[in-house]
Amino acid sequence: MLKTILTFVLLAGALPAGAASPDWHQRLNEMMPLLGHRNWILVVDSAYPLQIAPGIDTVETGASQMDVVRAVMAAIDHSIQVRPIIFTDSELPLISDADAPGVSAYREQLGELLRAYPVESMRHERIISRIDEAGKTFRILVLKTNMTIPYTSVFIRLDCKYWNADQEKNLRSVMGNPSRR
Repeated sequence: MLKTILTFVLLAGALPAGAASPDWHQRLNEMMPLLGHRNWILVVDSAYPLQIAPGIDTVETGASQMDVVRAVMAAIDHSIQVRPIIFTDSELPLISDADAPGVSAYREQLGELLRAYPVESMRHERIISRIDEAGKTFRILVLKTNMTIPYTSVFIRLDCKYWNADQEKNLRSVMGNPSRR
């Protein structure tokens, strides 16, 4: 019995940091207060690769894509500091049910879930490039789901909830005017 427990402990210690979580909800809730503008949360399909950059924290959820997206959006909505800027793959609308059974139903469910938010569609490789670049400086939380339909990942760049682009533009205008410094 002791040998079995020791084997389990040794194997658990051999897992990559952040690769497994007994409760992805807990991990999301722990991270939310720490995340701010320029951080990302990704809700990805099961084939999304495990990235090695130190700022990327990957958690296997074992949950459905829609359940995880729903939980992430609720966590963001309840946060005091961030709002979502959502990206989806521009390839997704072009995939047929003949090639990926269930894709039409997924698109419909996702559209309904995200109807209150602006969603930008972008080529998959372009989104990945943005995430790669952001991962050099900022934290990225990757929540891996059991989804087996391609191009279904939801990429959420966080932005400041209490300061918007117009406010920033006004501040920069004031800073650029020497008489107002």
